[in-house]
Amino acid sequence: MIANVTLSTKEQLLLQDQKSHEEQCILKYDNYANLAVDSQLKTIFKNNAHKEREHLQTINQLLNGQVPSMAGGSQQQSGQQTGQQQSGQQGSNWTMSQQESIDKSATTGFKASDKDMCIDMLNTEKYVSGTYDTTIFECKSAQVRDVLNHIQKEEQKHGEAIFSYMSSKGMYSAG
Repeated sequence: MIANVTLSTKEQLLLQDQKSHEEQCILKYDNYANLAVDSQLKTIFKNNAHKEREHLQTINQLLNGQVPSMAGGSQQQSGQQTGQQQSGQQGSNWTMSQQESIDKSATTGFKASDKDMCIDMLNTEKYVSGTYDTTIFECKSAQVRDVLNHIQKEEQKHGEAIFSYMSSKGMYSAG
């Protein structure tokens, strides 16, 4: 079930920022999945990229005035269908830009260690989670806040997966 909502200009601007953050997370995770040496880390990056795509679709729904239901994971299915329909040409342009970035990293010889990529993504997830916190407080609709809170919790799980990986590989000491 999708509800409709009218967003204020401020809410629209905050959601545009979140959309940009999600796009950057997808770009980074995709690039890093290709560059990572450890297969376990590649899987973490690929899984996180997949969830970030779901977040982007949900943000696009919100920007179009639709609040997806968060019950039982149906948000992902309805979000994918609606997001694919609504993104249209814009979505394919972003994918082209994303592929160009991946191609450039392969030809420019960009190298980062698995630890460097983990540190970057852990810092990115911390930042993005914080920006969701601000956006949640600035939204007047309880339904929109619930959707954003759901996404924020998933962002925190991304950070947790990276932290756990780093900790298990001796890359991060919490104590």
